[in-house]
Amino acid sequence: MILETNITKLLDAHQVPYRRLPHGEAVFTVEAAAKTRGVVMEEMVKSILLREKGAARYVMACAPGHARLLPQAVREYLPGEWRRLTFSSAEEILAVTGCVQGAVAPLCLPDGLPIVFDEALLACEKVSISSGDPWLGLELHPAELFRLANAISGKICE
Repeated sequence: MILETNITKLLDAHQVPYRRLPHGEAVFTVEAAAKTRGVVMEEMVKSILLREKGAARYVMACAPGHARLLPQAVREYLPGEWRRLTFSSAEEILAVTGCVQGAVAPLCLPDGLPIVFDEALLACEKVSISSGDPWLGLELHPAELFRLANAISGKICE
């Protein structure tokens, strides 16, 4: 049986070519996912949900698997005024994305949720994302991912 998720359905609906990277076990970290998928860390996409401190506004930041995200840099690419950004809790991640922590991707997210990609991801030949399920990863071209996510690009990692 082939595992389908909202993300694979979206990719299929838009006729985006991708490769399925099934896991032999559920994985919840970028390191475990890279090892299981046989992918280098630079091609892994860490999808990190940030919350505006003292508010219920969120932003999805996407960083290469080996890089350290700089939340203050993410804020520079957001429209309007945003206060300090903090990492969301596992409960917030599930409530906002519908996915458990570690299985989040920058697709099939609520309307209006800003998505910011680190520019290094766009230089990759291919990237690996979660499918929304901890048992399956997906590999696709970063330009297709960026387009479908309707994302903003900038330098958000060190």
